[in-house]
Amino acid sequence: MAFVSSGYNPDKPMENRITDIGPRKFDEFYPPVIAKNKGKWLYHEILEPGILVHVSETGDEVYTIRTGGCRLMSVSHIREICEIADKHCDGHLRFTTRNNIEFMVDSKEKVEPLKQDLLSRKQAGGCYKFPIGGTGSCVTNIVHTQGWIHCHTPATDGSGTVKATMDALFDDFTNMRLPAQLRVSMACCLNMCGAVHCSDIAILGYHRKPPMLDHEYMNKMCEIPLAIAACPTFAIKPAKVTLEDGTEVKSVVVNEPRCMFCGNCYTMCPSMPLADDVGDGIVLMAGGKVSNRISAPKFSKVVVAFIPNEMPRWPTMTDAIKRMVEAYAKDANKYERMGEWAERIGWERFFEKCELEFTHHLIDDFRDPAYFTWRQTTNFKF
Repeated sequence: MAFVSSGYNPDKPMENRITDIGPRKFDEFYPPVIAKNKGKWLYHEILEPGILVHVSETGDEVYTIRTGGCRLMSVSHIREICEIADKHCDGHLRFTTRNNIEFMVDSKEKVEPLKQDLLSRKQAGGCYKFPIGGTGSCVTNIVHTQGWIHCHTPATDGSGTVKATMDALFDDFTNMRLPAQLRVSMACCLNMCGAVHCSDIAILGYHRKPPMLDHEYMNKMCEIPLAIAACPTFAIKPAKVTLEDGTEVKSVVVNEPRCMFCGNCYTMCPSMPLADDVGDGIVLMAGGKVSNRISAPKFSKVVVAFIPNEMPRWPTMTDAIKRMVEAYAKDANKYERMGEWAERIGWERFFEKCELEFTHHLIDDFRDPAYFTWRQTTNFKF
């Protein structure tokens, strides 16, 4: 009766529906030339780093200029992006999954004025607001997680490490000298809400110490059963603890060998903080990819076991990354991703060429039956 009285027809669930929940349908925002030629595109070409053309079977063309963007943007910066889109692109633009901004125009004559406008806009310090690049065989824009600005369990910063790294690799964002695309990703802790498990080079924030325990306030601030249940390795169990004044309180103990330093307990209980200025730092990984081209997808491997946090420029980290990129650019074959290059020359030679220290902690001894038995890729095997 509720359906009938409200006028809802289960046979036509969208009829007379009134709602403002969620975004509007994406195809309402297509540029006219994109909407007109959907499903009709024949090919695309990279005219120069950051500038592409897509050609339709109807003869229509779309020229795209890709510019690097930061993950955390101010309102004034977004307004400037919209102003550029209104001025050159009839109000249309798109963001890529790696935080690039793409401005699209429908004729070649509009490309050069748009390009010059973008390059003319600079920050007060002199750097480009809208650097053009990120296409083809280059370093693509770095995706990263929240870091210290907006997360409670990071072992390092997101925006700071990425800014320092991209400054070191900026020339390779704006040209295409590399053998293939080089994807760099960053996650500020092992929970990894970034793509570091399958990236050519990955920056990973790493905790090395278990959570600290504030026994005095544990039972006052936390639902202890929730903190215990939040641990994925069952490393936390309830305990009674005697304080210095002789008071016995309900608290927890942590089985340190089982702790994987994920910070889930701190999410549930503020009396179990994980951040530590000495124990926290950075791990570098390399060799991962998602693509099926040439070889199957690969997981990244740890290549630098630990680098301390060296704010604000992280020089040790950026030097190691720069060495990896230069060795890869010099030695890899055309179209080889970093992991494919490392496997061809051998990981021992990879460490030598990149001037990285090898320790027994870096030996990859993970073997799972699925590693041998599952068909995990769409690659053709002849």
